[in-house]
Amino acid sequence: MRAKDAGRLMVLRGLLTAFTNEAVTRGKKPDVELSDDEAILVIKKASKQRVDSILQFKKGNRMDLAEVEEKELSVLKEYLPEEMKSEDIEKIARAKKDELGISDKSKMGILMGAVMKETGGRADGGVVKKIVESILN
Repeated sequence: MRAKDAGRLMVLRGLLTAFTNEAVTRGKKPDVELSDDEAILVIKKASKQRVDSILQFKKGNRMDLAEVEEKELSVLKEYLPEEMKSEDIEKIARAKKDELGISDKSKMGILMGAVMKETGGRADGGVVKKIVESILN
């Protein structure tokens, strides 16, 4: 607020509202603090919404709105943990595949769940899916 950065302030206020909504959804009181993992999930959800909006605005040839969403996304990314590299995710996926003894695509969901849990939310689900599919082929 003191920096007079209206765009950043709007994003952070929106996040506070999203945190409150998430707490209520989970059956908690609105003033209860979320855990770090819950907060990261809320921020990731907001980021994903921004990415979807950017794609839609670009399809609709509304670059002005896409630019606003990109600025909001950059603010949100500051509060997310650093994404894991594909090579690191692949190492984890191969280790989990061997550990769980998975050899065919029918158990892909089990492997994806194990990899996502192991990465601790620092990997994008789409990237994990591509890596798991490539390993199981």
